[in-house]
Amino acid sequence: MVKHKHYRPPGKKKEGNAARYITRSQAVKQLQVSLPLFRKLCILKGVFPREPKKKVKGNHHTYYHLKDVSFIQHEPLLERLREIRAYERKVKKADAKKNRDRANLLRQRRPTYRLDKIILQRYPNFIDALRDLDDCLTMVHLFAALPAIEERIEVKRIHNCRRLSHEWQAYISRTHKLRKVFVSVKGIYYQAEVKGQKVTWLTPHPLQQVLTEDIDFNIMLNFLEFYEALLAFVNCHLYRSINVKYPPILDPRLEALAADLYALSRYFDANSQSAVLDPQASSLSGSGNVESQQIGDSVSESELRLAQLQHQLPSNEPGALMHLVKDVAGEEEEDDDTRECKKLFKDMKFFLNREVYRESLLFVIPAFGGTVSWEGDGAPFEENDESITHQIVDRPMHGRQTLARQYVQPQWVYDCINARIILPSGGYLAGRDPPPHLSPFVDNEAEGYVPDYAETIKQWKAAGRSEVLPLPGVGKEDLEDPQNLLAEGVIDRAKAKEAVEKKKKMMALEKQYHDELNKELHGVPHSSSVSNIDNHISGKETEDKEEFDDDSELAKLTMPRRRRGKLEAIEKGIKRKKDHIDVIRERKRKLRESQKSKEG
Repeated sequence: MVKHKHYRPPGKKKEGNAARYITRSQAVKQLQVSLPLFRKLCILKGVFPREPKKKVKGNHHTYYHLKDVSFIQHEPLLERLREIRAYERKVKKADAKKNRDRANLLRQRRPTYRLDKIILQRYPNFIDALRDLDDCLTMVHLFAALPAIEERIEVKRIHNCRRLSHEWQAYISRTHKLRKVFVSVKGIYYQAEVKGQKVTWLTPHPLQQVLTEDIDFNIMLNFLEFYEALLAFVNCHLYRSINVKYPPILDPRLEALAADLYALSRYFDANSQSAVLDPQASSLSGSGNVESQQIGDSVSESELRLAQLQHQLPSNEPGALMHLVKDVAGEEEEDDDTRECKKLFKDMKFFLNREVYRESLLFVIPAFGGTVSWEGDGAPFEENDESITHQIVDRPMHGRQTLARQYVQPQWVYDCINARIILPSGGYLAGRDPPPHLSPFVDNEAEGYVPDYAETIKQWKAAGRSEVLPLPGVGKEDLEDPQNLLAEGVIDRAKAKEAVEKKKKMMALEKQYHDELNKELHGVPHSSSVSNIDNHISGKETEDKEEFDDDSELAKLTMPRRRRGKLEAIEKGIKRKKDHIDVIRERKRKLRESQKSKEG
């Protein structure tokens, strides 16, 4: 019998993709769990489907790596979930026998599990956790804005997400780590820089959320369960890095008034003061169990810490501020961006009208050194405070206005944050159409189109820093040329263009002079006319372009097929981007023409 090269007798070990990958049904059968439980384990352990080069069971199956499945099989959490499933059967059996006392007792003693070891396995370093925090923050902020639904989303999950999101925002605001903000149709994008890592997340608008029936909440809640544990660990590490106790104990009066961010800011200030003024008291407050035993069994640790907080911060503080610009003991060294962000809204007091989205502005204004208050109970200062410099409004003002303050729209705050300068408030006054809200996440130079307002902001920033900007057609080296007109400052653009063109023409004349000298030496007749310099320059540019096109076509013909396809895809992308820029410019031209016709 002749054996073929890849012959394998029946019952022997498999090789290749057949041995490395298994389908989802095979994985469920191997682990002896249900499909929802398998999905939950994959989400918690970070196991995702794979795409093998050769799908031995067909294209309609979902494949997992065998090592990933064995990784789940040896997880202690799997055995714990099996015990919980067996325990639920006991509860169900007691309910079926109408033994209510036993069923209630079993529900009170229901076993639980923790995800500490799984988080430590997936993120051995804290930086790894920060890199994977984008989706976590977006999911937690999403559920913090959702309504509680019976038998779907519990109220305690909503409250926990809201608490975790406020703790994260309070840390970012307290340490001035926020870098970019952009308000879009989807929601509000934020980007912070924590420990050298950029973290970007999306928060929904404060609108009534409508939940449809086609959403699988079981999978989303499985992700949320892991993200809640991850964010709690991250918040705990960040709070301890600035010598602040975690979890924070907040003022119940402010919590009842839904002023959680302001309550957290007061908690930060109380901890920083206690750490600086009385380090012994702060160390004693950390050991709450010993103190609670001395006082008595009736007073718990949380009540004692709350009593200390209430003693440091009186309940009645009509002129209390955010206290977010004081230095914290043990805080890491600030970089240049942090120092710049910390001083942007320095010595500015903001007051928010009731129609303005309060949570976002309470987060971003203190993050850049400002002081903010709002209309309602628990506010640090009232609207009639004479030291208020800016009042944020979102509708026309018909009542009495104070001359000492500016009434601006919320977009002014976000644009100032993205530009890192205090922009003129004339275009953002109440009742006016504000300028376009530009995204800080878009690189205008790379896109090939720079909006007019971006150019204006760039000029304002240069004027504030006393810089001389290079004009179109002029490089940085031209600014250092003592013969250039730009050395004296920013002058008229038409004069600058004329100077650049004159310089180019002089260089061409000098080159032509040297060429004619060489011709005279060799006895070749030449023309002394210099009127065709422009035609000579343009003709040379056309010849260079044609030579470049010929070379590129020749290189494309000699390329391998795969590389040629990639090159064509890149060219299509460049052409698509150019067409998009042409459409934007055409729209802008038509808009200007319509505005001129209306004015005329």
